[in-house]
Amino acid sequence: MKEKVSHLHFYFHDTVSGKNPTVIRIAGPKDTGFGTTRVADDPLTEGPDPKSKLIGKAQGMFAVSAQQELSLIMMLSYAFTAGKYNGSTLSILGRNSILHPIREMPIVGGTGLFRFARGYALARTVSFDTTLEDAVVEYNVTVIHY
Repeated sequence: MKEKVSHLHFYFHDTVSGKNPTVIRIAGPKDTGFGTTRVADDPLTEGPDPKSKLIGKAQGMFAVSAQQELSLIMMLSYAFTAGKYNGSTLSILGRNSILHPIREMPIVGGTGLFRFARGYALARTVSFDTTLEDAVVEYNVTVIHY
């Protein structure tokens, strides 16, 4: 088997508000401070508009893991449901300092076309509503796989 390098670009929609939130708090204090843990089933789309083409879901958990800054530990599988990578997943496990303009997180594995994956994801917040806590995040992913 020969290694390949793939570059992916998509948008992550984290919706806390409304009748159909895609992320909910499951543990921790009532505010959004240290220890707050959430579970997510967030859409991944081709564009920043939530109505753009759905290409997958970000499913898993994240928690506020720092006391001195707003930083999350991300434990997510990006499950692709359309296009070339339909049926494949990428796994992210790492720190996300969400107030930094660009954050880098490791790709630690995958399934399907991403079997034996390793690489990194660069995240950039496109929009964040401080009242509703809804966010759109742009992802540029570089992954090495077979």
